[in-house]
Amino acid sequence: MKVKKDKVKIITLGCSKNLVDSEFIMAQLKSNDIELVEDENECNTVIINTCGFIDIAKQESIDTILKSVEQKKKGKIQKIFVAGCLSDRYKSELEKEIPEVNKYFGATDKKQTLLEILKSFGVDYKKNLVGERMLTTPSHYAYLKISDGCDNPCSFCAIPIMRGKHKSKELKDILIEAQKLASKGVREIILIGQDTTYWGLDLDKKRELSNVLTGISEITDIEWIRLMYAYPSRFPPDVINAIKDNEKICNYIDIPIQHISDKVLKSMRRGITKRNLIALLEKIRNEIPGIAVRTTLMVGYPDETEKDFQELMDFTKEFKFDRLGVFTYSNEEGTTASVLPDRIPKKEKMLRQKLILEAQRVISVEKNANSIDKIYKVLIDRKEEDYYIGRTYKDAPEIDQEVYVTNNKTLEIGKFYDVIIYDYEEFDLFGELAGEQKMGNWKMVRAKKI
Repeated sequence: MKVKKDKVKIITLGCSKNLVDSEFIMAQLKSNDIELVEDENECNTVIINTCGFIDIAKQESIDTILKSVEQKKKGKIQKIFVAGCLSDRYKSELEKEIPEVNKYFGATDKKQTLLEILKSFGVDYKKNLVGERMLTTPSHYAYLKISDGCDNPCSFCAIPIMRGKHKSKELKDILIEAQKLASKGVREIILIGQDTTYWGLDLDKKRELSNVLTGISEITDIEWIRLMYAYPSRFPPDVINAIKDNEKICNYIDIPIQHISDKVLKSMRRGITKRNLIALLEKIRNEIPGIAVRTTLMVGYPDETEKDFQELMDFTKEFKFDRLGVFTYSNEEGTTASVLPDRIPKKEKMLRQKLILEAQRVISVEKNANSIDKIYKVLIDRKEEDYYIGRTYKDAPEIDQEVYVTNNKTLEIGKFYDVIIYDYEEFDLFGELAGEQKMGNWKMVRAKKI
């Protein structure tokens, strides 16, 4: 039988960090004249970049692999390759349970994984493509992963097991990648890593994230820099000054606190107390006018009593985070928390999650109501029916709220516009282009206390 030329579909599951890994693989394959396709019916090879973070993500990854296996059995595809976190963590088990996969890539060294994938296609790694990616996001924004792995000892988290020790990307490589992204039309850089505040500690024994922020801000065509995954323990204070003093760095920070009870924080091995956590959050809010603070919480942790949960609920209502996500605890084998009895029923975990989200809904309504008649600089992401849809500096793509812009003129996707807000919903704003006399005044909004 004549072997068809490789037509490859890459399926990316999980977080934005996986997405970046896939984009590097795609760039290398494309440079070697391997055709990449979107439609599963057109491919003969599938690469599945899996997630193994929590139970629901692991199940999605397994279901995706099994679906491709069925396609292979029917003769619709010839080869299946599996990479990513699930493969890193369960390579030997997967090889036994799902042998129909041609190869599992389990190296925590992402470059080694890439080299092995290319080798499977009979092609070579091209060094001249350092920092080169094939973007799968809209062309005006991109995620930039500044590190991989994690050294934090959080009791509930399997990331260090899957991705290994923290490894900072060299600053020169970060800037090369950022420059290449800018040349492709990217205007917003979203910095990601397992712990972005750790950057530099393994290179120069100092946390030097502020150097990354400053270096990227010097790239002419980059207009927004957004900071995600900022671990609160041992937070570098110069990052606050970098955000405050550099108008290219969005007044936005994603700082996952997970909990506020001292007892739970200690059991989670978060390396910070309630007192110090509150002091940090208040310092960030007090020193950076108009800062939008996003956090992630975990409910249903084995040691979380009803009293602990109420303490978390009270703090959520008191601090009023601008953006908030909530996970329910998932017992992950190999973690230090896995030996604790998972004694909180799933129904109770879901109830606690629902109660936190309802409290946040009320907070969001209040904050959105305060946005009426204010002008924001909005980055337009797309158009749907009668609306152009964009984001303010307060909002990261996909996870935060959006601004629906009504306008008779044609707006350009990926461009910034001054928008005045005239209405709101629970998690969205509605606006129209500000009059010429108000253009350029978005900084007055950014500078206001929320």
